[in-house]
Amino acid sequence: SLLVCPIPAPGHRVPLLPKAPHLSRSPFPHSDVTFVVGQEQQKVFAHRCVLACRCQAFRGMLSQGLVGSEEAPGSIPPQGPFVLGNVQPEVFLAVIEFLYTNSVTLNSHIALEVLTSSVEYGLQDLCKLCVKFIKDTLSVEQVCEALQAAVTYGLADLQQHCLAFIEGCTAAVVRTQGFHELSDAVLAWVLRSNRLAVDELDLVQAVREWAHVSSAVLERPVPEVAALPVQELRLPLLAPSELATLESHNQQDLLIPVESIAAAWRAHALRKGSGVPSRLCRPRRGTRPRDHHRHLDPHAK
Repeated sequence: SLLVCPIPAPGHRVPLLPKAPHLSRSPFPHSDVTFVVGQEQQKVFAHRCVLACRCQAFRGMLSQGLVGSEEAPGSIPPQGPFVLGNVQPEVFLAVIEFLYTNSVTLNSHIALEVLTSSVEYGLQDLCKLCVKFIKDTLSVEQVCEALQAAVTYGLADLQQHCLAFIEGCTAAVVRTQGFHELSDAVLAWVLRSNRLAVDELDLVQAVREWAHVSSAVLERPVPEVAALPVQELRLPLLAPSELATLESHNQQDLLIPVESIAAAWRAHALRKGSGVPSRLCRPRRGTRPRDHHRHLDPHAK
């Protein structure tokens, strides 16, 4: 059996072999295992001892010729090649770099995929380095993809960091492809925030566009894919004229349940938020003031 020696904190570079990640693209001294990675079939060379010591997933793969490989169990000799066709070579090389040096070179194009690999391979320290990089380099274009990954992998700190970023530039974020690719549950979670910097009318339109994209991708009706997020739209905040226009447009795609629109009209008629969940009567940070807002009771049940 092999013993894993204690290592310093993640990010502190401790090379086990000089320039190992660079040399892993071609055979280097005493390498004894080969991986064929990605659609490009990039060959990556490494040392069984290093990989097995540093990563339990690799230990299983190398000892059984099974975990993570696309070949049949027992059909791969100890030296490989192990075929990993679903991983980008640059991403796999980043994982190898971490295993050899306890550090990793990231860029915005591979960071989220390296994060995924870190979870799949059970490399918690690599996961921490990826999270730090993602938080430090977060952008409008990538924040929704990062948020979706954070929710998927249970990374609460990254999830909250992404939400705070979205709250600061909501109007720009809702126009991105990443926003349109959010799951319904994650979008609904975002819509519960009181600090979104966008007006409700614009948010309704953003959700409508998201719903039509999701409907096309999932091949399901708009009302079905949008059922969860539309519950978080604060329709009572809209002025009567805006609500009337929304009701007219809604006849085309039935995005919003008629019950929700009726509840918003009822809030206007009673000049308070009676019968509407209190959260739906509370203006967000980006909500434009309207005359009727002073009549809404934020504490109504």
